[in-house]
Amino acid sequence: MQGFDPKFKDFPDYIIGITKEIWEDRGIATLHQYYSDDIVVRSPGSVVIGNQKVIGATMATLAEFPDRTLLGEDVIWSGTPEQGMLSSHRLLSTATHLNDGMYGKATGKPLVYRIMADCHAINNQINDEWLIRDQGAIVRQMGWDPKQYAADLIEREGGPETCIKPLTPAIDQPGPYKGRGNDNEWGAKYADILTRLMGADMALIPHEYDRAVQTEYPGGATCHSHGSVDAFWMGLRASFPDAEFKIDHVIGRDDPLMPPRAAVRWSLTGKHDGWGAFGTPTGADVYVLGICHVEFGPWGIRREYAIYDEAMVWKQILLQTG
Repeated sequence: MQGFDPKFKDFPDYIIGITKEIWEDRGIATLHQYYSDDIVVRSPGSVVIGNQKVIGATMATLAEFPDRTLLGEDVIWSGTPEQGMLSSHRLLSTATHLNDGMYGKATGKPLVYRIMADCHAINNQINDEWLIRDQGAIVRQMGWDPKQYAADLIEREGGPETCIKPLTPAIDQPGPYKGRGNDNEWGAKYADILTRLMGADMALIPHEYDRAVQTEYPGGATCHSHGSVDAFWMGLRASFPDAEFKIDHVIGRDDPLMPPRAAVRWSLTGKHDGWGAFGTPTGADVYVLGICHVEFGPWGIRREYAIYDEAMVWKQILLQTG
């Protein structure tokens, strides 16, 4: 890979390798090397600029969860080393809440949860990132529900006026990556499926999803078959029925020893004005950032992994409604 350290055999090896090096091998200082000085890192909870702040956040997380592991399940990617590459990295993380921190007093609870991160890399360095943790899974395993956790976080951050504001288009910052992915047929197919689901075409599910589909949804929910697909996408869309659904990035891939697969980053922007996954309509303005991965088989989608941050949706709602 031109411009990248030769110890990495390919781009997935680079992404998985530096993740382990930074977090599990405690090479936190390598973030000066692997992350650009002015990197933009967006998560549903905030926008952070600069590798110095990323280093601080990494150390705070490891102080709270010192035994944290990040197991790379897949890297779905596009681009070239010369022009830059975008990785959509899906991880399964294990950790024990051993010390006080962002999640409050130490609970001693063991956790398992997923993360998805879209990272743009060129010349051995990441300079743009979209990161989503399954906070719903994290806080539920600690004994909270996401709404409770969001309310407590607002309080611990100093109240509505001074707390860290969740990501919205108004506070987002532009980064160097302007790409939209690739034109592989599997990415285009999945983007079309999501667009139709968000257009209330739930009747497509039996036609596009294998009846034995395995689904991995926010809150650490592992389910199977068409009913779980219907319940998840219906519940999300029903909460924000008039919100604008936007496909922000699409990658499809055919790789040796792997099924055809796709990664799509998407967003919902609008009002919480429907009954669904977020309860009583409040009229609050909400921005939902999501990433999905799918694997295709002979009878349609065999596995679907979808992630958004339930707690940060609740934080937006609570900041507007009290």
